[in-house]
Amino acid sequence: MTSKKQGQQQMLLMKNSGTIDNIVSPLLDECTDKEMTNSALTTFRAMEEEIERRKIEVRGKVLAQLGRMEEETKRLAEIRGEIEALADPMRKEVAVIRKRIDLINRDLKPLGQSCRKKEKEYKEAIEAFNEKNKEKGQLIGKLLELVTESEKLRLEKLEELCNNI
Repeated sequence: MTSKKQGQQQMLLMKNSGTIDNIVSPLLDECTDKEMTNSALTTFRAMEEEIERRKIEVRGKVLAQLGRMEEETKRLAEIRGEIEALADPMRKEVAVIRKRIDLINRDLKPLGQSCRKKEKEYKEAIEAFNEKNKEKGQLIGKLLELVTESEKLRLEKLEELCNNI
């Protein structure tokens, strides 16, 4: 089959180059033209079939590669998830606790201010209490002095009255 094709190609080349005499009968030309046309058609169809077969083959390879790529992408996503889990296995718990700490800190700030304010008021109240207590002590001391002096005076007057009687 290939030697037949080569022969036809050589005839075609020779015909195109002008080496075949124009004296060859037209019937011979017509016969070889039909054979060449049939041969060219057959060759063209064979090439078309080969191209189609290769297309299908390439399409199959591409689809297979896409499938493998999708599987590898899934595997990579799983591996990435595992790596992230290894990096910080308690991340969610830590985040929850941090949020709670932040909330408590927000609550503690006004409570701390209130506590300082009340401590200041308490110190002022203790100071006022101590002052009043001190003043009370002084007044009690003075009262005792006055009562003692008053009793002395009464006793003296009583003695004087007793002497006068």
